[in-house]
Amino acid sequence: MEQKITAKELTIQELSIWEKTKRVILAIQHLIAMFGATVLVPILTGLDPSVSIFSAGLGTMIFHLCTKKKVPVFLGSSFAFIPGILAVKQVYNGDLRYAQGGIVVAGLIYILVSFLVEKIGVEKIRKVLPAQVVGPMIMVIGLNLVPVAYGSAKTNFIVSIVTLVTAVSVTFLGKGLIKQLSIIIGVTVGYILSAGMGIVDTAAVKTSPLLAVPNFTLPKFDVAAIAIIAPVVLAVFMEHIGDITTNGEVVGKDFIKDPGLNRTLLGDGLATMVAGLIGGPANTTYGENTGVLAITKNYDPSILRMTAVFAMILGFVGKVGGFLKTIPVPVMGGISFMLYSMIALIGVQTIKNSKIEFNIKNIIIMATVLILGLMPTYTGINIGIPVTKTVSISGLSFAAIVGVVVNAVLNRK
Repeated sequence: MEQKITAKELTIQELSIWEKTKRVILAIQHLIAMFGATVLVPILTGLDPSVSIFSAGLGTMIFHLCTKKKVPVFLGSSFAFIPGILAVKQVYNGDLRYAQGGIVVAGLIYILVSFLVEKIGVEKIRKVLPAQVVGPMIMVIGLNLVPVAYGSAKTNFIVSIVTLVTAVSVTFLGKGLIKQLSIIIGVTVGYILSAGMGIVDTAAVKTSPLLAVPNFTLPKFDVAAIAIIAPVVLAVFMEHIGDITTNGEVVGKDFIKDPGLNRTLLGDGLATMVAGLIGGPANTTYGENTGVLAITKNYDPSILRMTAVFAMILGFVGKVGGFLKTIPVPVMGGISFMLYSMIALIGVQTIKNSKIEFNIKNIIIMATVLILGLMPTYTGINIGIPVTKTVSISGLSFAAIVGVVVNAVLNRK
């Protein structure tokens, strides 16, 4: 007998196809958000961009496994390690395999810190990281990235403004799926405008091979190289807490408690170790993708894992990577303005939602974190704690440490 398909069953099938298509589009949106920053690090340091993209995807999958698949984050190339990688590159005559060795050890230190956090307990960490410290930390993360967005936007303000206005308009006026695709729509409009103005360079697509194996390399270990790079972990620990807290604030869940800060640190550490073992830069949770979560209101971690798979495939597909590289800088600048501003606003919401008392003590604490955290970016004055000749705890990390100390002294009761 022939099996008849009812109209109801057909509708269910159509909905299923639509949902799958929607998830793919959302994953691609996350891929676009992370791409620019992830490939910028290898471009600046000399590492292989394809390996960096692949290790970002692989690192994200490792992170999700470590965190029970609960935390919707994407791991990309860490900017904090750039000075150390460049220093090692100079010392070892351009041999970046020694930098890889330092990155592997840095990941191992991160893993050891995760065990320490598990032993001490999250509640003790919470007591030293209240909202009056964490809120300004989140604001610093977003505001410190705004000049980066401006640097990209100023290459063509017309394109950047049109891209930004389009994305913001879709975010506030759009509904349903259209609202969730604000970034892709903004990038598309900006790309079309750029093409009309003749500023889209398609050479990268023409010269890229269809398929290409990334240039995977094994690390070399040397005490001097490790001493230059490994201490950077001290500078990014607080940044990790800020990023995970930001992600939790966006989603409306306490990821510091469940699955636990020790697990997020473990995932970050293992991802960084693996990246160092195959030739990629250290990984870190990406604010760009947290910004996408805040805009789309879709917090499904499986979509980030789909993005990770796409990134791993992208590492082997030269033409796709070449096409993404053709997205004009001012287009990414306009979108970045939106993403980074959202992160800063989340910091404000953290302070507001915690209902902290705005007394002179807490105002001093918040002002201290903001001033010290933003000072290097906006004034060029870099106050910090030197770790090595090339690495120091400064910016957000230094501001967070001082904020914790000032809070402990002023609110010691």
